[in-house]
Amino acid sequence: MTQSRRMLVLRAVVEDYIRSQEPVGSAALSKERDLGVSSATIRNDMAALEDEGYLIQPHTSAGRVPTEKGYRYFVDRLATVVPLSEAQRRGINSFLSGSVSLKDALQRSARLLSEITGQVAIVASPSLSKATLRHVELVPVAMSTLLAVVITDTGRVAQHGLTVSAMPTADDINRLSSAVNEQCNGQSLSSASETVRALGGTGFETVREASDALADAFASMALDDRANELYMSGTSHLAHSRSLTDLAPLFDALEEQVVLMKLMSNLSEEPSATGVGVSIGSESHTPELLHASVVSSGYGRSTSPVANDSERNKTSPDQDSTNEPIAFVGSIGPTHMDYAATMAAVRAVARYLTFFVSESGSGD
Repeated sequence: MTQSRRMLVLRAVVEDYIRSQEPVGSAALSKERDLGVSSATIRNDMAALEDEGYLIQPHTSAGRVPTEKGYRYFVDRLATVVPLSEAQRRGINSFLSGSVSLKDALQRSARLLSEITGQVAIVASPSLSKATLRHVELVPVAMSTLLAVVITDTGRVAQHGLTVSAMPTADDINRLSSAVNEQCNGQSLSSASETVRALGGTGFETVREASDALADAFASMALDDRANELYMSGTSHLAHSRSLTDLAPLFDALEEQVVLMKLMSNLSEEPSATGVGVSIGSESHTPELLHASVVSSGYGRSTSPVANDSERNKTSPDQDSTNEPIAFVGSIGPTHMDYAATMAAVRAVARYLTFFVSESGSGD
């Protein structure tokens, strides 16, 4: 579809249907929208859009409603993700800045996003496979067991038991811990595994068994692609936006957390000009989400701030940045959701979490 007027007509139909959830007619568009053409011309454009699969007419005498193809064209080419207002940004910062831990920040983010969008919000905690090592503590807990307490750059704490045939001395344990923290700080867990394994033959013979066990533990953690937890909020909103026939399958979809994680993770990693991925209806290839849309964005480590942006600074959660996604934040709602507003809200919360994770990982 290349005709600019038809694009404007399609945008008007989608926006009006999102607002009213009633079929949109040409007379209403002609009266309420300044399209510069007659009602008859708009009606012809709507008929053409229907022939092309962007609109459907539920009944002969009714107006038209968008199809999945219409929503997709709207999201990809017509929708404008308007930045949040200063008041909205202050509200987000005020609510989330009180977070005392990563878990608290994720829980608050889910609640806030749900309140902003009026839809179901899902926030995933980072998986160990995408974390880097910040600190490790080795603690004897039994005659032949050491507990490795691993703290990552994302603020996640993981524990792993290490079995040894003979417990090293306290001095040797401290020496190994110090060497690991000095040499592995900032490394991925897979790289840390290789570094620790090499320690066993360079003056650490007395703790070779413990260092090998720790290297194995790091390697195992590096293969863990699962999010530690999913934080969900807003399921009560579904009753206000869906018909009863659609509620049961959608609740089933929310129960299938592995499916949701894969879908939302893939969406958050897809390159997009808006930094947000959108799946509409059948695009999810999940029957339970046939009448729903999913909006998702990755959050992660900030690697470079936008240059020459006088309105933002390097420590602002509102800044654009190139970042490596380590987890996702997203919203699930009806296909007639307000895409522009939902995308803006998801992107804003993702940016704040990127800022939070980066600040937490800095050690400040």
